[in-house]
Amino acid sequence: MISRTLCLLLTMLPLLLQYGCSHPSLIEGTRVVVSIEPLAYFAERIGGSHVSVSVMVPPGGNPHSYEPTPKQIAGLSGASLFIRAGSGVEFELDWMPRMLSLYPGLRVCDASESVKLIPMAPEEKDGHDGHVKAHHHGRYDPHYWLSPENGIVMARNIERALRTADPSHAADYAASAAGLITELKALSEEIRTELSPVRNRRFLVFHPAWGYYAAEFGLEQLAAEEEGKTLTPRQIQRIIETARSNGIRVIFVSPQFSSVQAEAIARDIGGVTRVVDPLARDYQENLRRATESFSGAMR
Repeated sequence: MISRTLCLLLTMLPLLLQYGCSHPSLIEGTRVVVSIEPLAYFAERIGGSHVSVSVMVPPGGNPHSYEPTPKQIAGLSGASLFIRAGSGVEFELDWMPRMLSLYPGLRVCDASESVKLIPMAPEEKDGHDGHVKAHHHGRYDPHYWLSPENGIVMARNIERALRTADPSHAADYAASAAGLITELKALSEEIRTELSPVRNRRFLVFHPAWGYYAAEFGLEQLAAEEEGKTLTPRQIQRIIETARSNGIRVIFVSPQFSSVQAEAIARDIGGVTRVVDPLARDYQENLRRATESFSGAMR
């Protein structure tokens, strides 16, 4: 039986030959590949003009289910660095072993190094506490990048990886990272100030992506579903009861997932859905927009 990796390699062979024949001077800067869009923001801010960044999971792609194209896999042949989230994103769990089997010499940066990951809470069977929780069998919440404090850790990890991959520009990487860290500290204080008047500090999301954000700013995320799975009628009823008991009229949805069930729940509680994107590339502005949405809903 032919392995999936071998099948992929055979499919990619023409592309590998094409990339292998490409002249190095046609590639500008240190080539960096990242798994998801938020990591591209950090790589570009810290790398500046010295790096060329590409993303495996494109805008609107679902990292729980995305499969890279043969061209994307072949493009790794010229990469100096691969930056992964490293926190249990399904795309990385499924594809990193295959990519490294094809390119064993590829340098990999784990952007989550030194980040304290939050375990996903087990599902409450009776729902008496009014919370809606997901059952993830002891796995960790992978969405750590949505906390500016964790963003500071990411900046340091990525700066160190770029310095190792391209020592000739180490001073520039260090200066850019220091500037970004200063901005992220200011962003954290800005968000904290924006949220300080909010008294009802619970918000309801359909996909549980905002736990680290909630933890940093003293909020409580109530999550409806797990891993993109369709809700059962019983789960839907529990969410409706939770929303009503907490005076919640807004359900936040992610653009990477269907909002059909969330919209049905919103109609039942006389509320609305609003989009907050956990994977937007413009990291700081995205957190500002999300803060405005959460603050308005909780007020």
